[in-house]
Amino acid sequence: MARDERTGALEIVRRLRAEGYEALFAGGCVRDEALGRTPKDYDVATSASADRVLALFSGSVPVGAQFGVVLVPAGAARLEVATFRRDGTYLDARHPVEVHFGNAEDDAARRDFTINGMFYDPIAERLIDYVDGQADLARGLIRAIGDPSARVSEDKLRMLRAVRLAARLGFEIEATTWDVIRRDATSITRMASERIGEEIRLILSEGAAARGFELLHASGLLAVLLPEVAAMEGVEQSPEHHPEGDVWRHTLRVIDQLRDPSETVAFGALLHDVAKPICAGRRGDRITFYGHPEQGALMAIEICRRLKRSRAVWERVAYLVRNHLRLVNAPKMRRATLKRFLREDGIDELLEVARIDALGAGGDLQYVEFCRQALGELSHEEIRPEPLVTGRDLIALGHVPGPRFAEILHAVEEQQLEGTLGTRDDALAWVRDRFGVVER
Repeated sequence: MARDERTGALEIVRRLRAEGYEALFAGGCVRDEALGRTPKDYDVATSASADRVLALFSGSVPVGAQFGVVLVPAGAARLEVATFRRDGTYLDARHPVEVHFGNAEDDAARRDFTINGMFYDPIAERLIDYVDGQADLARGLIRAIGDPSARVSEDKLRMLRAVRLAARLGFEIEATTWDVIRRDATSITRMASERIGEEIRLILSEGAAARGFELLHASGLLAVLLPEVAAMEGVEQSPEHHPEGDVWRHTLRVIDQLRDPSETVAFGALLHDVAKPICAGRRGDRITFYGHPEQGALMAIEICRRLKRSRAVWERVAYLVRNHLRLVNAPKMRRATLKRFLREDGIDELLEVARIDALGAGGDLQYVEFCRQALGELSHEEIRPEPLVTGRDLIALGHVPGPRFAEILHAVEEQQLEGTLGTRDDALAWVRDRFGVVER
């Protein structure tokens, strides 16, 4: 897909050039190609106005016409094409009050970090750098373009982006830029919760979550955005089960293993022990955290809703947090109970959270392996068999729909899952014997 997008972006550049406009690759794709990485997407910057871009490319959609931004179809993708501009005053920590369309150098100066402020001419195969981005790439530095205070005040989300980029690329944040982030961390709440939540998701998902959260913690951003997670630091755990250290250190080890996770696995891994700080106690010499999965599920819902994640996300994250220790009981479960457990919606994600939770502690995977083996050995029909007895059968036996009705159906399925009932005739005989026939 990335190669197709590059081809599409190149065609856009060629078309704009043919019409007499300047056009260049811009932003993150230039940075990633310079680092030898495959860009996630391609952006084009041009001297053409948004109106001209819309006229030149059929099917284009204006997404920020006042800022000169248009989405242009390129195969299966839509690529962002933006007019060179410089921004006026920002009043809402996100949008400039006015913009002035200009040239590539103006456009570079209004961007966030030097490594994101470069352009690339794909026709001449030439890097264009007005902001010393190449030098910072070589140094491994995330540096604000111009005055860091001004760049952060224009868009507070840039503090989170600096952390995310530093983590993903393995870079350091330049000292003055870092000082501004630490100074202004509390102002991050001026941003929309959806945008904050998306940046947190990306930090968790881009392959360097542990370092990202270490930077969030050191900057003060974590205490503002996720105080429940920051509270994990210093919460002692049993060395026998957690030789890695406190709850914070354990959580870092867990999220460090996230590799292209779903959003729900990412937040489930981060929040699986979120209630330990408030549930911590002692029984003699033992450290206890009674009730932390159940309490943690409630906290996970609150956190996900605060970050404006979807209902489907916070419901699944709550399931993962509530059940992350349940696998320990799997080898002792009755056969029917185990089958019901293994057919639950979300079991694959639960097994993944349990796996990295175990690896983040002592590395004991026996319970995860037990469940995976059981899933491999049991067929779909064994886990989700067709009912031997239906509601119509019970009505024919004189039973009336209601709580007792559901109890009978559940009891029949229990015997079916246990393997003691295998045919419809056997099941009906079992119902008659156990629950009788109701005369009406």
